[in-house]
Amino acid sequence: MDASGWDERYAQTQMVWSVEPNIFVVEEVTRLLQDVADPSHPGHALDLAGGEGRNALWLAETGFDTELVEFSPVALDKAASAATKRGVTLTLSLHDITTSPTLKPADLVLLCYLQLPVEQLIDVYAYATTLLKPGGTLLVIAHEKDNLAHGYGGPQDENLLPRVTDVVEAIKEQLTVTRAEQVTRIVHTDTGDKRAIDLVVTATRQG
Repeated sequence: MDASGWDERYAQTQMVWSVEPNIFVVEEVTRLLQDVADPSHPGHALDLAGGEGRNALWLAETGFDTELVEFSPVALDKAASAATKRGVTLTLSLHDITTSPTLKPADLVLLCYLQLPVEQLIDVYAYATTLLKPGGTLLVIAHEKDNLAHGYGGPQDENLLPRVTDVVEAIKEQLTVTRAEQVTRIVHTDTGDKRAIDLVVTATRQG
């Protein structure tokens, strides 16, 4: 789906995605902050293709100087409104990350549920490694391919579903991988709790 398609989708409802940050973002960033010299000012964060900003807003609230990069102007407008209501500052950047835009190097780069064909995802993962400062961390969260047959929700096209190994192969030459695994996420539905299968990969650039 192109930017205009996402604009239309974002305009149709108050929030397409949850207003809460992803649980694995919270888990991994909380762990990361334990090793930061000044947890109240942990550095610059890039949320790539971050939609309406649910994760970017939370990162800003934790102290990161946060930049939300998104190709949908409607999504950025919604993120700006939410930032005002929540009393935080976000830098909003209108870019299509598949074009590898020039961005300020970051201490944390986040890619959360980016929906692209796996071939394009691999290129974006490799691009994301170039955005890290020495000592910086890349965090990738996605619907894992096994979710199609054994999990709930997410894209129903296997071409949009990476495996853990796809992410690792794309970044391992540039970064040191510190976590790479399938994880289970519970989704609450009207018919009961369902199990979604995601992947979490974290990696660092040596400082």
